[in-house]
Amino acid sequence: MAKRNSSPLIPIFITVFLDMLGVGIIIPVIPALFFEANSDFFAPDISREFRSVVYGFLIASFPFMQFFGAPLLGSLSDRFGRKPLLTLSLTGTMLGYLLFAYAIGQGNLALLFISRMLPGFTGGNISIVYSAIADVSDEKSRPKNFGLVGMSFGLGFILGPTMGGIMADDTVVSWFNPATPFWFTAILTFLNILLVQFNFRETLPSKLEADAPQTRLRQNLNKLKSKRPKDFKWKSLFKGFRNVATSFREPRLRVIFSVVLLLSLGFSFFTQFFSVLLIEKFSYSEKDIGLLFGWVGVWLVFTQGVIVRRLSKMVAPKKILMFSILALGLAVGAILLPNEAFWFYFINPCVAISQGVTSPNLTTVVSVQAGPDRQGEVLGINQSMLSMGQIIPPLIAGYLNTISGSLPILMGSMVIISGWLVYVLIFRKQAD
Repeated sequence: MAKRNSSPLIPIFITVFLDMLGVGIIIPVIPALFFEANSDFFAPDISREFRSVVYGFLIASFPFMQFFGAPLLGSLSDRFGRKPLLTLSLTGTMLGYLLFAYAIGQGNLALLFISRMLPGFTGGNISIVYSAIADVSDEKSRPKNFGLVGMSFGLGFILGPTMGGIMADDTVVSWFNPATPFWFTAILTFLNILLVQFNFRETLPSKLEADAPQTRLRQNLNKLKSKRPKDFKWKSLFKGFRNVATSFREPRLRVIFSVVLLLSLGFSFFTQFFSVLLIEKFSYSEKDIGLLFGWVGVWLVFTQGVIVRRLSKMVAPKKILMFSILALGLAVGAILLPNEAFWFYFINPCVAISQGVTSPNLTTVVSVQAGPDRQGEVLGINQSMLSMGQIIPPLIAGYLNTISGSLPILMGSMVIISGWLVYVLIFRKQAD
């Protein structure tokens, strides 16, 4: 049990770090499973076009299931507390990594899909984490606290891809293989579950008091269990669709969630197929991809740990987004300019800085649209929009990549700039 009066932010940040370390570790591995010549999942005569389309469907399977699961977990966390739902989410994530490692060893493509869909459905941990931060933050401290979460995200991004690229490379250690990072990530996730169980203090004010003694804590937990809805219906799983409908029905949410959706769409085009471009055009290995993403993570940490904190004291989030979203769209487009791979070590930090500034400030703007009793719900809607923005791009980009490896990146830049236009021309006028 956490110490009385201890801050819940520290275990939250550690939880995000361990979670994103696990996410980062797999980044260099999955594209290589599909696009390297010695893939165990495809015969040598299987065309690049077919591999590209299947890769797009695999990438889309995770956010597709998250679209159904995340809003459900977010709303349930408003009712039953952040801690039990966060534990459930992390357990599903751990099982997914274990299945993925096993699927690689067996060369089983169908199991590969299942291993991504399971943690996708239970992967509402980020929306729950944001809800917990909103519980203990006021409007002034939210950008800083969300930025610190981004810093934890970035720290995981520094170590994760680098470790994943190295652990998948048998030239480093003879027994390393593409499954090794997933076994390691499953262990990290298990440690994350233990951290939540023993160090995460419940933040939902209406359910658990911050300074409740252990006996009171047990009473509240038993009470919460007894209040689980007995009339649960499977239609609750389709809450993501209702969330999207809600986001466009309520005037305060309609435009800002349109911006969230467009930015998620655009950035997903970039992130989900950038590694493919590196492999096919610049002959990057898993280790090369890991080192580049680790470098990007350094800049993401610096941005959200230093730049965001200072900007939050000087400029309102609504004004920051006027410039950071445009910068993000232009930086993603600049990825297509180099003919030499070393230029990415100069261009990608620009993507990291603009994204690192945009993400926490956009989350803050979304968060303030909700009252204190709707944080989980609204941030769950936000996660639904992010998930929808991650479902569509790989399905489209899988086909675009069969035409040209540059088209997914170009599409990403254009969609992000469209989101900036909606924000500047519509949302800012409504907000003013």
